[in-house]
Amino acid sequence: MEEVLAPLREAVKVQGNLVHQLRGQGASELELNKAVAELKARKKALEAKELSLQPKDDTVDRVKMEDTLKRRFFYDQAFSIYGGVSGLYDFGPVGCSLKNNILQVWRQHFIQEEQILEIDCTMLTPEPVLKTSGHVDKFADYMVKDAKTGECYRADHLLKAHLKKLTSDEKSAEKVAEMDDVITQMDNYTQQELADLFIKYNVKAPSTGNDLTPPISFNLMFQTSIGPGGNMPGYLRPETAQGMFLNFKRLLEFNQGKLPFAAAQIGNSFRNEISPRSGLIRVREFTMAEIEHFVDPNEKNHPKFHHVADLEILLFSSKAQTSGQSAQIMRLGDAVQQGVINNSVLGYFIGRIYLYLIKVGLSKDKVRFRQHMENEMAHYACDCWDAESKTSYGWIEIVGCADRSCFDLSCHSRATKVPLVAEKPLKEPISFNVVKFEPNKGAIGMAFKKEAKLVLEYLEVCDECYISEQEKRLNEAGEFQIETEGKTFRLTADMVSVKRFQKTLHVEEIVPNVIEPSFGIGRIMYSIFEHSFHTRQGDEQRTYFSFPAAVAPYKCSILPLSQNQEFMPFVQQLSEAMTKNGVSHKVDDSSGSIGRRYARTDEVGVAFGITIDFDTVNKSPHTATLRDRDSMRQIRAEVTELPGLIRDLANSSSTWAEVECRYPIFEGQETSKKD
Repeated sequence: MEEVLAPLREAVKVQGNLVHQLRGQGASELELNKAVAELKARKKALEAKELSLQPKDDTVDRVKMEDTLKRRFFYDQAFSIYGGVSGLYDFGPVGCSLKNNILQVWRQHFIQEEQILEIDCTMLTPEPVLKTSGHVDKFADYMVKDAKTGECYRADHLLKAHLKKLTSDEKSAEKVAEMDDVITQMDNYTQQELADLFIKYNVKAPSTGNDLTPPISFNLMFQTSIGPGGNMPGYLRPETAQGMFLNFKRLLEFNQGKLPFAAAQIGNSFRNEISPRSGLIRVREFTMAEIEHFVDPNEKNHPKFHHVADLEILLFSSKAQTSGQSAQIMRLGDAVQQGVINNSVLGYFIGRIYLYLIKVGLSKDKVRFRQHMENEMAHYACDCWDAESKTSYGWIEIVGCADRSCFDLSCHSRATKVPLVAEKPLKEPISFNVVKFEPNKGAIGMAFKKEAKLVLEYLEVCDECYISEQEKRLNEAGEFQIETEGKTFRLTADMVSVKRFQKTLHVEEIVPNVIEPSFGIGRIMYSIFEHSFHTRQGDEQRTYFSFPAAVAPYKCSILPLSQNQEFMPFVQQLSEAMTKNGVSHKVDDSSGSIGRRYARTDEVGVAFGITIDFDTVNKSPHTATLRDRDSMRQIRAEVTELPGLIRDLANSSSTWAEVECRYPIFEGQETSKKD
């Protein structure tokens, strides 16, 4: 395997060195972008080859799995009786229960255990908020349309598919190399360059062969207007994070002004994808669970980091990616100590994210954390890691964990002129001289009427050097002029004076940095489906999902051996007791054989099954069998003990191995009818 991968690794390493060299030499942006795009292409080729060399039994039968998901109504395309809408899905009873359980475990694991402040913000967002965050200007892809039918395509995806088809038929090595170069540079083309390439390679609509319109920039947010007048443009939120930034002051007050603290929000977000695909992986409406951890930028040490420091996690560092190396299993404490991970707060959340993903059913050997390379990170980010899950689609991002520095709070603070800061007590008070304009608000108001506010706001933010210069003019000429927002104002001695005084500070104002773990619940859910889907050995038709009991749609099924009425009182007794213990369960008293009913409950991932048989009726104390879905082994226990037993298994207070040690293994019922 390594013999095949060695040349590809070397190609990535050579290109990675070139990128570092160009960056060090201060190369032009165009030259650097070209080199980075080539590096990404070589990385993709290496990863694709690695995945293709994996053992075939490691990959899931996606067709069979998706057939099960659809047939048992885990989820299905929304509005299907009207033909369906791509990128929108409805969750059925089983899928809805599974999703709720995944979120409940998330709340327990993060909000409750980390004492995080949960809020719930509106999904409608006024345009100025998203203008400030950058979404209005930058949250876009290029799109082309079929000139006759109006069908839309994402421009880069369509051009790439067209060129790949051309290269497979092209015999000229020179033209193949040219088209490969275009594919490599795809992310760097401007709108006009894309338009020229569509003309050069004669790209047509794939389904009709019609001409295409020139590429246009398409903002991925769903636009609307707030209120009946249409005067307030807004959008459905593309993420849940902005609500937490805007409520920072209230949250800080609620936390008694202390840092660090974290806020969290679970809710739906919306992105109007041009060509949604891959089921739950790329959709137009999706559930997010996000945390914003606000921390002093000079104190990025997490007091609980030692709890996760010994975790060994598959890390794919930026350095490994640019040198053609594979991801390496690394102790988290070592990764922070060696500077692979920027700080222990980020490291702590990476550890907690990993533990959560394993808890809800992802396989340890199919989860890795990939560090963003320099060119991937926003200019303001200190460090950023993505939790990725290995699926039949390759490695997909399911959680982002970024150190976003103070960017978001600073942007909203500048836009609103509301200071989004925290106060930090000083060890020793600091005294310093202050020079400020002291405006006569009455005189300024009379002179400038409605524009007085502009003048007052301008005077408030002037620095000492500027104030001293204008004071000199005021003393010499009795007036000075200011310019703000394209307007000029003349200020006289009766309107403004200069005040000098000494100020003593006992606290300093700091703009907190933000560590942001962002979870895509739909992608996590899809990963759980793939990692949990199995076929019974010796019976290819029997499939099951091995969901952990904590997230299983139902913790238990109650199955009377037959429709004999003597079993019904015990079914009712157990069902009521399960409800009192908070254990979700499903009664299946249909006429099918017990084996067929086991198979039905296994297929939707029910963790355990209770069977009421003739021994339950005939013997005292009354007992029933308890079956484990994954091993199919059974024990026998008293009916009154079973609800508490399943509750403990579901909340991980007990394991199946411990249960087997405490109770007799079931071999077969001893009686077959009422004595």
